[in-house]
Amino acid sequence: MPRGNGTATKAAKGSGPRKAGPPEPTLAPGAKRRFQQRLLKWYREHGRDLPWRRTTDPYKILVSEVMLQQTQVDRVIPKYHEFLERYPTFKDLANAPPDEVRRTWYPLGYNIRPHRLHSIACEAVAKYGGTLPKGQKELLSLKGIGRYTAGAIRSFAFNENAPILDTNVMRVLYRVFITHGEPSKLKRRLWNLSESLIPKGKCYDFNQALMDFGATVCTARDPYCLLCPMKDFCKTYPFDGTSKA
Repeated sequence: MPRGNGTATKAAKGSGPRKAGPPEPTLAPGAKRRFQQRLLKWYREHGRDLPWRRTTDPYKILVSEVMLQQTQVDRVIPKYHEFLERYPTFKDLANAPPDEVRRTWYPLGYNIRPHRLHSIACEAVAKYGGTLPKGQKELLSLKGIGRYTAGAIRSFAFNENAPILDTNVMRVLYRVFITHGEPSKLKRRLWNLSESLIPKGKCYDFNQALMDFGATVCTARDPYCLLCPMKDFCKTYPFDGTSKA
């Protein structure tokens, strides 16, 4: 953030002095590099072998991301294969009747998701010839794609240095680097932190590692702190159950 030039500015009439919010999370010297290196090393040794990690097809990445919303990985894997076998491309999905798509989606639940996925497919075919754009602005213009999904598509399909912030990533970053305040009120800062930590050219593995680490080590309850490679600089270690994330 640029520093002021020393010139005083007048507050807007009636606004009064602004209250200073909590300080932006800052990284201790070397913490950023240690976190990157240790996380990537952990991922090389312990990362999960998942079917959507064997492709960079934007359509398949999108299908996996939508399915994984509020649904456990083990339940998603068989349905992911079945869904792609039936609708292998955006065009196939767009041409399918919405009710058929919803039935194919069963029993994953949250039936607004197949509706949104079908809507995205129709828009992708109409606007982009049956694929997805690379740019964040264009991705966010598609109804049903939010900031997290756009970041996942950009990093996993297009290898762009795009940050992500889902529940698992938020929990890891909050615990390791922040620990104060309500995580839900710190999303802008957590997004900035997620982006600042991306190692240049290694966004794909780094983002996958963040999600895996939150899902399997830095879990919501009973995290495996003794096995955590970040414990010597994690601000929540040792975990006592009072963390807000």
